[in-house]
Amino acid sequence: MAKRIFITGTDTEIGKTKVASLVLSTFPFQAVNHGWKPIAAGCERAGDGPWVNDDALILQGASNSKFDYRLVNPIALKAAIAPHIAAQRESVELSVHVLQQHYDALPERIDHLVIEGAGGWLLPLNNTETLADWVVANKLPVLLVVGMRLGCLNHALLTWSDMQARGVDCVGWVANSPQAKQMSEYDANLAYLKQALPMPLLAEIPFFNCPEQEHQWLQQHAQFGEQLLQATSAVKG
Repeated sequence: MAKRIFITGTDTEIGKTKVASLVLSTFPFQAVNHGWKPIAAGCERAGDGPWVNDDALILQGASNSKFDYRLVNPIALKAAIAPHIAAQRESVELSVHVLQQHYDALPERIDHLVIEGAGGWLLPLNNTETLADWVVANKLPVLLVVGMRLGCLNHALLTWSDMQARGVDCVGWVANSPQAKQMSEYDANLAYLKQALPMPLLAEIPFFNCPEQEHQWLQQHAQFGEQLLQATSAVKG
């Protein structure tokens, strides 16, 4: 069975795709590594081609599986709004059952599967189900991305509180800076989260102003993916 990790965040636009691509880039290259973003809202179309999402394309580029786009992002919604609202407008069924069908259809030859959520932890799929329900049903280990900006303490604690209540294996968290200007009192906020969250801090990721900065970070943190694999090794799905 493929090693699986679900990447969620404290909010939307806080760096889930960035973290997922860094994880994929530091996994063992000889393995089949695949990034999967099952739900994406805000897709565009070039000519007669498929509807595609920028975040999903980043995951596809960071994967060495080289699968077709539809195996990266099976549910591609046009409007850049809450996915359950976009799905209603586009007459697309969005549910735990539908998500499970796409999950079960993934190729068996994947060694490492990195699943990126949409929005925050409790993203609605419909009026009664959330994306968290699907994660719990599949007993997926979770990596939490904390967007280091004003409000992150409350968002991180609320997210962890719900995970804990559901019995989720959150194997670690990442402190990501989603904006060029570092948040005020970054070190103090980081110190609070390190003592408040029981899972280990696996990485601090700065804002990358250019590809060269990202490349340098990857060189300095080449073991990031391996650390995550080790953290998930004890989790039984």
